[in-house]
Amino acid sequence: MKNVKAITITYLTKASFSSLNGADKEADNIVSIKKIQMDDGKEYPYCSSQAIRRALREQLATMGWEMSETTVAKQKKGAASTLCEPSKYIDDDLFGFMNADSKKTIKRTSPVRVSPLIALNPYKGDMDFGTNYMSVKSGGTPNIFETEIHSGYYAGTILIELDRVGEKSEGDLYQLNLPSIEKKRRVIALIDALQNLWIVGRQSRFLTDISPKFIAAALMKVKNPIFMECIALDSNGNVDMTLIKNTIEDFSPQIADYTVGERKGFFPKDTDFAVTLKDSFEKIKSWVEKYYS
Repeated sequence: MKNVKAITITYLTKASFSSLNGADKEADNIVSIKKIQMDDGKEYPYCSSQAIRRALREQLATMGWEMSETTVAKQKKGAASTLCEPSKYIDDDLFGFMNADSKKTIKRTSPVRVSPLIALNPYKGDMDFGTNYMSVKSGGTPNIFETEIHSGYYAGTILIELDRVGEKSEGDLYQLNLPSIEKKRRVIALIDALQNLWIVGRQSRFLTDISPKFIAAALMKVKNPIFMECIALDSNGNVDMTLIKNTIEDFSPQIADYTVGERKGFFPKDTDFAVTLKDSFEKIKSWVEKYYS
């Protein structure tokens, strides 16, 4: 474990009827979703990394962890900040912070790197029609609106810098030197939050389960999200395991261990190469146990 630097986890989920992340309005009565145009000319919805980080924070709070409060900026036009106490608060430690209110800027670069959750299926123009009747009783007219919706698979990645959790970098203007047992608790809590990932926005009308249905994870001797661009579905709707296997082979000198897990029965055909999601997440947590032991 001395040569280990990070854990990378790439996960795949499915949203059958979703509006995960809002974008700027194109029209007053249309609520659009965030999309990116790929090389094929089609637009693919995505849920931003900020939204995923917020979802992880909210899940940690639900699990009983105390979150760092947001404070109002003291300077005019200054940015809001958390309490910037990573020794006390798990989110300040794992997700970093920046406070420019003091004479010297106090900041922490997040040791947990998060990618957007990007759809594998293009947006096809589907809309949900809605009417707001709240103004009718007061003599107003119903407010008619439409919301862009999407159905498909989404893939995302996180990378955890194990050597930076609970530790400050040289020159950082804050105190942080946690014992190994607390580092272990925090990283395992993060992995549990990922396993039960639940987006917090737009859930009143568009309840969506974005917890992983497939994961490819590796314990790395270098900091590299090797599976990030390697999740694809074949023509039958199954994960392309050849691509996963080739990635493991290509990076075998840098991989200390790996695990591939799937929710059995979720995809059209189970694969013998993947274990259950439960076993896969348990193996990831065993890496954390050994690293901080």
